[in-house]
Amino acid sequence: MRAVTRPLNEFVDEVPDLNDIAGDDGLLFVRGGEGLAGRGTAVRVPIDDATQFLQSFDHDSTIDEAAPVAVGNVGFLPGSNSELVVPEVAVVNRDGQAWVTAIDGADVESALAAPAEPRPVAPAWRLNQLTTTDHYLAAVAAARDAVRSGALTKAVIARPIEVRADAPISVHAVLRRLKATFASSYRFSIDGFVGASPELLIAVDGASVRSHPLAGTTPRTGNVEADQRLAAELQASAKNQIEHRVVIDDVHDRLLPFVSYLDEEPEPSVITVANVQHLGTRLEGMLSQPSPSVIELVRVLTPTPALGGHPREAAIELIERVEGFERGRYGGAIGWVDARGNGTWAVAIRCAEFSADRHSARLVAGGGIVADSEPLAELAETQAKFQAMLSAIIRP
Repeated sequence: MRAVTRPLNEFVDEVPDLNDIAGDDGLLFVRGGEGLAGRGTAVRVPIDDATQFLQSFDHDSTIDEAAPVAVGNVGFLPGSNSELVVPEVAVVNRDGQAWVTAIDGADVESALAAPAEPRPVAPAWRLNQLTTTDHYLAAVAAARDAVRSGALTKAVIARPIEVRADAPISVHAVLRRLKATFASSYRFSIDGFVGASPELLIAVDGASVRSHPLAGTTPRTGNVEADQRLAAELQASAKNQIEHRVVIDDVHDRLLPFVSYLDEEPEPSVITVANVQHLGTRLEGMLSQPSPSVIELVRVLTPTPALGGHPREAAIELIERVEGFERGRYGGAIGWVDARGNGTWAVAIRCAEFSADRHSARLVAGGGIVADSEPLAELAETQAKFQAMLSAIIRP
């Protein structure tokens, strides 16, 4: 396959909004104003073959930093089968540069054409629980009891809901609302899987590697003083600190064989998004040579204890036994890789899976369960987490 990359300013005067390029049916992975958007599908490739496949391209580029890219996700379960999409046209805005890559002569001008504005609609909405509240509370209790017995250190229990409308839901409009409210999160749209994740799983740029795990959550109220009090309580909470430490230690230990050094913040900080606050700890290091691709590290880390638990195998066994539904893409990872093995992947949370006709979407939210977890408090935490996507989808 042949890829041609040129500066974006050869086609347009200003960098367009990447959300608008993605529109209802394109590809998107952005944070702030930077990231990539794609139109069309040149080819789909198994995720574990993606880096080598991209390296086989005949690439004609006037941008040194550019390389052919593939975008996609991997599911929650370790080793899940997955394919990445190589877009026919990819628009990238990164580190002060913007460029466009076209595969096999794809039409760049059509991909960059201004999309139709999302049409405001006022459908009737229905919210359905896909597992009962009692089932969820019992699953939380089962996970808590497993931790108390010493079988686990932590397990993450989630629950799904469905949003159903009597008119098609505009993904383009949802992306615009997520941009307005969650600009600092990793926002994505791939094959009907849409969301705004605050959590960086792994980023590779040459020899540099970064991760920013989050675990431990408290709501936001909209009142500055109340939110500051809740943040202080979050940092002081033994339950949340234990939940967070399990995640950081696991990510650190899994990355350690691949790095020459790996540093982490001495104490977690409070990461604030529109609806909740999390404990977060940054890890940064340098990869050993020859360095692994970002895909190899995604496979090593997915799922993190922030979405699965610890020990991983025992936690997943309990999740599959007590949750009562298949997570699928929720709790896995989503992002991009290029021909150099570089890429950025976020944890697949704060997300919705839209039906093919766009009349419904499945949302999933969960929380980490440790010995001190209280089922009703965990239920309230999922309700707070659901608000990220519900507020972007539902417009009565």
